[in-house]
Amino acid sequence: MKKLLLSLALGLGLLGAGSFALAQTAAPTAVASEAKAEAPPAAAAPAAAVAAAPAADAPAPVAVPNKGDTAWMMVATLLVVLMTVPGLALFYGGLVRSKNMLSVLMQVMVTFSMIVVLWFIYGYSLAFTEGGPFFGGWDRLFMKGVWDNAAGTFANAATFSKGVVIPEIVFAAFQATFAGITCALIVGAFAERMKFSAVLAFMVLWFTFSYAPIAHMVWFWMGPDAYTGKEVVEAMNAKAGYLWQSGALDFAGGTVVHINAAVAGLVGAYMVGKRIGYGKESMAPHSLTLTMVGASLLWVGWFGFNAGSALEANGFAALAFINTFGATAAAVLAWCVGETLMRGKASMLGAASGAVAGLVAITPACGNVGIGGALVIGFLSGFAGLWGVNGLKKLLGADDTLDVFGVHGVCGILGAILTGVFNSPALGGPGYVADWTTATMVTAADYSIAAQVWIQTKAVLTTVVWSGVVSIVAFKLVDMVIGLRVSEEDEREGLDISSHGETAYNR
Repeated sequence: MKKLLLSLALGLGLLGAGSFALAQTAAPTAVASEAKAEAPPAAAAPAAAVAAAPAADAPAPVAVPNKGDTAWMMVATLLVVLMTVPGLALFYGGLVRSKNMLSVLMQVMVTFSMIVVLWFIYGYSLAFTEGGPFFGGWDRLFMKGVWDNAAGTFANAATFSKGVVIPEIVFAAFQATFAGITCALIVGAFAERMKFSAVLAFMVLWFTFSYAPIAHMVWFWMGPDAYTGKEVVEAMNAKAGYLWQSGALDFAGGTVVHINAAVAGLVGAYMVGKRIGYGKESMAPHSLTLTMVGASLLWVGWFGFNAGSALEANGFAALAFINTFGATAAAVLAWCVGETLMRGKASMLGAASGAVAGLVAITPACGNVGIGGALVIGFLSGFAGLWGVNGLKKLLGADDTLDVFGVHGVCGILGAILTGVFNSPALGGPGYVADWTTATMVTAADYSIAAQVWIQTKAVLTTVVWSGVVSIVAFKLVDMVIGLRVSEEDEREGLDISSHGETAYNR
């Protein structure tokens, strides 16, 4: 218990600096609420997020949130909770041995819950307020300012359309689910052998120094309503996150969620070490039925994950929806075809894994490509994921228990890069906003696939390096303070009993 409390205390200790800054700063008035961007800055093509604050001496009319958009975003938030608990938990739980089933369920559920709490304390502020190119500030520490006392109403967050808003608390809740599932994804890489307290301590550090800054780098900007004229474009772009300024496209989290988590998982697999008996003893999944149920819930919940990232109930949400549908189905078929060619048979585990591969690959592209492009991305991701969990895994030599890097890393990278290809209007993509002062879209003649692919590649490399360095340091610190791995006796007995004192099944 002392070790568990110590791990949780690490997260609370990180609040000290922010609390001090808060104490030194007067309560802000009309603070901007910042949301995610999905296209380059105006010089190279920007996309949408949250409304900038009106000037104090020239108050703007109070925008009224759209009820339909608000209702849709609350539903989307619930769908992402569904895809995590129980979706991801059951998908992972079915893949481990029965003696570790509850430990995986616990790690997913408690990690998700802890990150949601930390998100509302300081994570949202670090990711979605104005600060620098890599970190936000403390304007929303403890969610301060989401209620405007002077106006007697809630602060608004803009959508991807000028003048259209939703309550900022809805946007913050939606983004909390993204942070929670990203951290929960990582546990699959070192399942069956890591201390519960060490898992939580690592998640606090990684969430603070990898998830929040990368979310800020990719998705933070001043919002469409800040672009009031040509004269302010350069100044507004300069306030955005580092990767947003570079022009990176990431509709729903290819870099922020999947590549970010996959790299952390791979580092963890190396640093925690291989399971006892790995490669010598049978470690087959104990319940492919539960894995199928989990994969199905992931697919259903992912519609909220992807279509909700449009922040409005509009055509782009519909595009993300249908692309999530089609790409996933194509990936299932491709994985089955690949398995049949390799082994002569298609497996249920392969079909479920193919679904996840397609969902991962289409995530950065879902609102940025046409339907044809989505089908291509999905089909290619099925083969890419199959290679990731077979060929690449052997090359890396790591015991990535549930193939976090093989699926989320490989397919996340594939989807992020191909977004730059199929976003082109010449290939059926919607392109991006080339001028936010007039909301003018880029033309097919002006779109350079090579240039955008290079921008996407730089975003991938930045995410890999950033997450890798943070993960190494975080795992090392936790190992020094708590220790990463359970004892050999506890591992052989199973983490359900040794870590939690209960079993998944009565025998």
